[in-house]
Amino acid sequence: MMLVFYILVALVTFMVMEGITWLTHKYVMHGFLWYLHEDHHQKEKGFFEKNDAFFLIFTIPSWLCIMLGLQNSNYFAAAIGFGIALYGLAYFVVHEVIIHQRFKWFTRSNSKYIKAIRWAHKMHHKHLGKEEGESFGMLIVAKKYWDKVQRDELMQQSQKSTFLSSQQQ
Repeated sequence: MMLVFYILVALVTFMVMEGITWLTHKYVMHGFLWYLHEDHHQKEKGFFEKNDAFFLIFTIPSWLCIMLGLQNSNYFAAAIGFGIALYGLAYFVVHEVIIHQRFKWFTRSNSKYIKAIRWAHKMHHKHLGKEEGESFGMLIVAKKYWDKVQRDELMQQSQKSTFLSSQQQ
């Protein structure tokens, strides 16, 4: 029974991390640590960015919770650490692989969710400075981006239908 509780703690931590990520992105990365995040908005040559330092900022608390929690039989703390680590994995896959395609693993997705998340991130990156940003989250996509993807798909279906009917004539 306790295992189920610790799994729930890890899952709740995972979900809470989206809010923490949003707050950190808006007020820390676009705030006093902009000098680390700036190269992510104004791309320079090279594979690595100063922005990659945020990986460590989030990894250290996760690692400490897991390591110290397991060493001291504090499985609640370890579960929190595992939840943070799971969010870090999701962040890596969504942000680095799917959105920015730093690794060419999933380049041709037709998923509405992937399209919406890419559009939201594109709108975030249209702002080159630290002010006037939007869409600071990672996994939860605002309704307006879902609506944009839906409109685009309807327009494409309409254009395809028009094209096909013109070909039949």
